[in-house]
Amino acid sequence: MSIYEIIGLFVFLYPLYMSIVWMIGGILFSLRREGKAEPRLEVCPYFTVIVPGHNEEQVIEETVLNLKDLNYPNYEVIVVNDGSTDATREILDRLVAEHSSWLRVIHLEPNSGKSKALNAGILVSRGEFILTIDADCLVDKDVLKWMAHHLVNFPRVGAVTGNPRVRNRTSLLAKIQVGEYSNIIGLIKRTQRILGKVLTVSGVIAAYRKSAVIECGLFDSDTVTEDIDITWKLQRKFWDIRYEPRALCWILVPETLKGLWRQRVRWAQGGVEVLRKHLDIWKDHRHRRLVPVYIEYVLGILWAHTFMAMVFLWLFFVVMDGVCRYAQVPVCEPVLAVYNRFFLGWNPLYPRWYGAILGLACLMTFLTSFFIDLRYENRAFVKYYFFVIWYPVGYWILSSLAAIKGVYNFTFRSKEVTVRWKSPDRGLHTLKSSSRTK
Repeated sequence: MSIYEIIGLFVFLYPLYMSIVWMIGGILFSLRREGKAEPRLEVCPYFTVIVPGHNEEQVIEETVLNLKDLNYPNYEVIVVNDGSTDATREILDRLVAEHSSWLRVIHLEPNSGKSKALNAGILVSRGEFILTIDADCLVDKDVLKWMAHHLVNFPRVGAVTGNPRVRNRTSLLAKIQVGEYSNIIGLIKRTQRILGKVLTVSGVIAAYRKSAVIECGLFDSDTVTEDIDITWKLQRKFWDIRYEPRALCWILVPETLKGLWRQRVRWAQGGVEVLRKHLDIWKDHRHRRLVPVYIEYVLGILWAHTFMAMVFLWLFFVVMDGVCRYAQVPVCEPVLAVYNRFFLGWNPLYPRWYGAILGLACLMTFLTSFFIDLRYENRAFVKYYFFVIWYPVGYWILSSLAAIKGVYNFTFRSKEVTVRWKSPDRGLHTLKSSSRTK
């Protein structure tokens, strides 16, 4: 078997195998751990909700007011304004004057980064537990109860990640991400919890035991994804990480290719930075349950590079085949021989049976995640399934290129990483009401 055939098998078998694993894991988690029972709480320890933000004038007021009447008796809200240059400061000052009984605001100057903004909020918090959410995140009224259920009843739980749902569903990119969040965020986290360890909490919504975060040294600013880093730091201190799909929130996702590209490159770069930072888990057998998560992420990055290498090689040989046939140049014969032997039947745009199998596996994975998540959505949720056909066509290529760019940034620009941050793409328009899709 040639090297090209081995690579081709890897490109085909890896996503097929992972799709099967995710479907089985998601179904098992749903059957065993997702029910309609209310969270059991004999006591309700004090919670602090921290909202870091930078230039959030379009969304911050809606987010803060959404936190006013949560179904939880003891909590406070701290908004950390990290060097905003728009009207965020004025909006927050007005809100804190109107709601000083439960709302506090911290203004940081200059822009210091999300990690330091979170740390500032934690250091002045009164709560035993911490909930961190993004500035565009609208949470369900019962979110603190579901988070507290794990933190109160299981003393070794250090963090609980919630279930983000997409609320801007107008553009094609946003509609595709409705399915992606159900699949990538939901199904994979369910599977990882069945296996014991998770790659990352969702930075958009996560609850922490404050003592656990302090034991880990708070959030670090040496990676561009503080959520992945704190997850690994907690697990290396043997704190348990839970996924609670009933802790719902609604978020705005990028609706431009530029915004989506920047987000995915940051995710990829942050993941590689965390892999390097925690490379020494291989030296301690007590961290052996983290090894499968580590290997799976490395294989995912390798698959992205391999897949794009095959695409570019195929394009190269197709172009060379055309040139050689028309130019009738003898030196092209070796090129044509390689193309005819290894790439004539391999076409990423019009794949044969293996492409059909991968496409079917992808659609079955999405169908599984949609079926599980129907309990958190209304019936209109089903219509977004018909948009996920674009996922294996366009998203695999975009995600693979973003992974390659993330590795490039890590390799050649790691010393230039700045702790400053920018507010991400919140979509083509900002929702002005707090209407939800549920």
